[in-house]
Amino acid sequence: MALKSTIFKANLSIADIDHAYYADHQLTLARHPSETDERMMIRLVALALNAYRVQTECNGDATLTFGAGLSNPDDPDVSLRDFTGRTRLWIEVGQPEDKPIAKACSKADAVSLYCFAHSAEVWWRGIETKLTRLHSLSVYRVPTVASQALAALAERSMQLQATVQEGTLMLGDGKNTVDIEPLRWK
Repeated sequence: MALKSTIFKANLSIADIDHAYYADHQLTLARHPSETDERMMIRLVALALNAYRVQTECNGDATLTFGAGLSNPDDPDVSLRDFTGRTRLWIEVGQPEDKPIAKACSKADAVSLYCFAHSAEVWWRGIETKLTRLHSLSVYRVPTVASQALAALAERSMQLQATVQEGTLMLGDGKNTVDIEPLRWK
Protein backbone atom coordinates (compact mmCIF):
# COMPACT_ATOMS: atom_id res chain seq x y z
CA MET A 1 0.00 0.00 0.00
CA ALA A 2 1.38 3.39 -1.02
CA LEU A 3 1.89 6.06 1.61
CA LYS A 4 -0.16 9.21 1.20
CA SER A 5 1.04 12.78 1.35
CA THR A 6 0.70 14.69 4.61
CA ILE A 7 -1.34 17.86 4.26
CA PHE A 8 -0.11 21.11 5.84
CA LYS A 9 -2.07 24.37 5.92
CA ALA A 10 -0.33 27.72 6.10
CA ASN A 11 -1.70 31.23 6.46
CA LEU A 12 1.20 33.27 5.13
CA SER A 13 1.25 37.06 5.47
CA ILE A 14 3.83 38.55 3.12
CA ALA A 15 5.27 42.04 3.48
CA ASP A 16 7.77 42.38 0.64
CA ILE A 17 9.17 45.84 1.29
CA ASP A 18 11.69 45.53 -1.56
CA HIS A 19 8.88 45.18 -4.13
CA ALA A 20 5.99 46.96 -2.33
CA TYR A 21 3.97 43.73 -2.26
CA TYR A 22 1.70 43.05 0.71
CA ALA A 23 -0.72 40.12 0.73
CA ASP A 24 -2.09 37.22 2.72
CA HIS A 25 -1.97 33.74 1.21
CA GLN A 26 -3.92 30.70 2.40
CA LEU A 27 -1.80 27.77 1.27
CA THR A 28 -2.09 24.01 1.25
CA LEU A 29 1.15 22.06 1.07
CA ALA A 30 1.11 18.34 0.37
CA ARG A 31 4.31 16.85 1.79
CA HIS A 32 5.29 13.73 -0.14
CA PRO A 33 6.22 10.77 2.14
CA SER A 34 9.86 11.05 1.05
CA GLU A 35 10.00 14.85 1.50
CA THR A 36 11.48 16.35 4.66
CA ASP A 37 10.05 19.28 6.60
CA GLU A 38 13.16 21.21 5.59
CA ARG A 39 12.48 20.77 1.85
CA MET A 40 8.80 21.56 2.24
CA MET A 41 9.62 24.80 4.06
CA ILE A 42 12.13 25.75 1.34
CA ARG A 43 9.22 25.47 -1.13
CA LEU A 44 7.27 27.87 1.09
CA VAL A 45 10.25 30.25 1.26
CA ALA A 46 10.60 30.18 -2.55
CA LEU A 47 6.93 31.09 -2.88
CA ALA A 48 7.29 33.95 -0.38
CA LEU A 49 10.38 35.34 -2.13
CA ASN A 50 8.63 35.32 -5.52
CA ALA A 51 5.04 36.26 -4.60
CA TYR A 52 5.58 39.87 -5.70
CA ARG A 53 5.79 38.65 -9.32
CA VAL A 54 2.01 38.17 -9.34
CA GLN A 55 1.78 41.98 -9.38
CA THR A 56 4.96 43.03 -11.17
CA GLU A 57 4.81 40.55 -14.05
CA CYS A 58 1.11 39.75 -14.34
CA ASN A 59 -0.64 42.83 -12.89
CA GLY A 60 -2.33 40.62 -10.30
CA ASP A 61 -3.87 38.38 -12.96
CA ALA A 62 -2.04 35.14 -12.23
CA THR A 63 -1.83 32.24 -9.82
CA LEU A 64 1.16 31.29 -7.72
CA THR A 65 0.74 27.68 -6.62
CA PHE A 66 2.55 24.63 -5.36
CA GLY A 67 2.97 21.85 -7.90
CA ALA A 68 3.01 18.10 -7.47
CA GLY A 69 6.74 18.31 -6.75
CA LEU A 70 8.22 14.94 -5.84
CA SER A 71 5.06 13.13 -6.97
CA ASN A 72 5.55 14.33 -10.56
CA PRO A 73 9.05 15.36 -11.70
CA ASP A 74 7.56 17.11 -14.76
CA ASP A 75 5.67 19.52 -12.51
CA PRO A 76 7.39 22.47 -10.77
CA ASP A 77 7.62 22.74 -7.00
CA VAL A 78 6.07 26.22 -7.33
CA SER A 79 4.75 27.95 -10.44
CA LEU A 80 3.41 31.31 -11.52
CA ARG A 81 0.91 31.02 -14.35
CA ASP A 82 -0.97 33.89 -15.95
CA PHE A 83 -4.63 33.77 -16.98
CA THR A 84 -3.72 32.37 -20.42
CA GLY A 85 -2.03 29.35 -18.81
CA ARG A 86 1.44 30.54 -19.74
CA THR A 87 4.07 29.59 -17.15
CA ARG A 88 5.82 32.81 -16.19
CA LEU A 89 7.96 31.29 -13.43
CA TRP A 90 8.96 27.71 -12.71
CA ILE A 91 10.57 27.12 -9.30
CA GLU A 92 12.51 23.99 -8.37
CA VAL A 93 13.91 23.08 -4.96
CA GLY A 94 16.89 20.82 -4.31
CA GLN A 95 19.69 19.60 -6.52
CA PRO A 96 18.19 18.33 -9.78
CA GLU A 97 20.06 17.03 -12.80
CA ASP A 98 20.74 19.38 -15.71
CA LYS A 99 18.27 17.80 -18.18
CA PRO A 100 15.09 18.48 -16.12
CA ILE A 101 16.29 22.04 -15.53
CA ALA A 102 16.83 22.57 -19.27
CA LYS A 103 13.37 21.11 -19.94
CA ALA A 104 11.85 23.52 -17.41
CA CYS A 105 13.63 26.43 -19.12
CA SER A 106 11.96 25.45 -22.40
CA LYS A 107 8.50 25.44 -20.75
CA ALA A 108 8.65 28.69 -18.74
CA ASP A 109 9.69 32.30 -19.18
CA ALA A 110 11.96 32.08 -16.13
CA VAL A 111 13.22 29.29 -13.88
CA SER A 112 14.51 29.70 -10.33
CA LEU A 113 16.27 26.95 -8.45
CA TYR A 114 16.73 26.99 -4.68
CA CYS A 115 19.32 24.53 -3.37
CA PHE A 116 19.84 24.09 0.35
CA ALA A 117 21.56 20.87 1.48
CA HIS A 118 25.08 20.46 2.88
CA SER A 119 26.15 18.96 -0.44
CA ALA A 120 24.94 21.94 -2.51
CA GLU A 121 28.44 23.30 -3.15
CA VAL A 122 29.66 19.93 -4.46
CA TRP A 123 26.55 19.60 -6.64
CA TRP A 124 27.03 23.14 -8.00
CA ARG A 125 30.69 22.58 -8.92
CA GLY A 126 29.66 19.49 -10.89
CA ILE A 127 26.73 21.04 -12.75
CA GLU A 128 27.59 24.73 -13.12
CA THR A 129 29.16 24.49 -16.58
CA LYS A 130 26.17 22.52 -17.89
CA LEU A 131 23.79 25.29 -16.80
CA THR A 132 25.66 28.34 -18.13
CA ARG A 133 23.81 28.29 -21.48
CA LEU A 134 20.39 28.48 -19.76
CA HIS A 135 19.86 32.24 -19.74
CA SER A 136 16.40 32.14 -18.14
CA LEU A 137 17.74 30.22 -15.12
CA SER A 138 18.55 31.72 -11.71
CA VAL A 139 20.19 29.58 -9.04
CA TYR A 140 20.10 30.44 -5.33
CA ARG A 141 21.79 28.82 -2.34
CA VAL A 142 19.84 28.89 0.92
CA PRO A 143 22.36 28.61 3.78
CA THR A 144 22.20 25.22 5.51
CA VAL A 145 21.82 26.69 9.00
CA ALA A 146 18.78 28.70 7.88
CA SER A 147 17.19 25.80 5.98
CA GLN A 148 17.55 23.50 8.97
CA ALA A 149 16.04 26.13 11.27
CA LEU A 150 13.03 26.37 8.93
CA ALA A 151 12.15 22.74 9.67
CA ALA A 152 11.39 23.75 13.26
CA LEU A 153 8.63 26.09 11.99
CA ALA A 154 6.81 23.25 10.19
CA GLU A 155 3.46 22.37 11.74
CA ARG A 156 0.30 20.89 10.25
CA SER A 157 -1.39 24.28 10.73
CA MET A 158 0.86 27.33 10.46
CA GLN A 159 0.39 31.07 10.96
CA LEU A 160 3.47 32.63 9.38
CA GLN A 161 4.69 36.14 8.73
CA ALA A 162 7.20 36.76 5.95
CA THR A 163 9.03 40.05 5.60
CA VAL A 164 11.37 40.65 2.68
CA GLN A 165 13.75 43.56 3.06
CA GLU A 166 17.07 44.16 1.32
CA GLY A 167 17.06 40.65 -0.11
CA THR A 168 16.60 38.95 3.25
CA LEU A 169 13.47 37.01 4.15
CA MET A 170 12.47 36.95 7.81
CA LEU A 171 9.99 34.11 8.35
CA GLY A 172 8.36 33.73 11.74
CA ASP A 173 5.49 32.08 13.53
CA GLY A 174 5.12 34.56 16.41
CA LYS A 175 7.53 32.64 18.65
CA ASN A 176 10.52 31.91 16.39
CA THR A 177 11.99 33.74 13.42
CA VAL A 178 14.40 32.49 10.79
CA ASP A 179 16.42 34.91 8.64
CA ILE A 180 17.11 33.62 5.14
CA GLU A 181 19.47 35.46 2.81
CA PRO A 182 19.74 33.38 -0.37
CA LEU A 183 23.08 33.62 -2.13
CA ARG A 184 22.72 34.01 -5.91
CA TRP A 185 24.97 31.59 -7.78
CA LYS A 186 23.65 32.25 -11.29
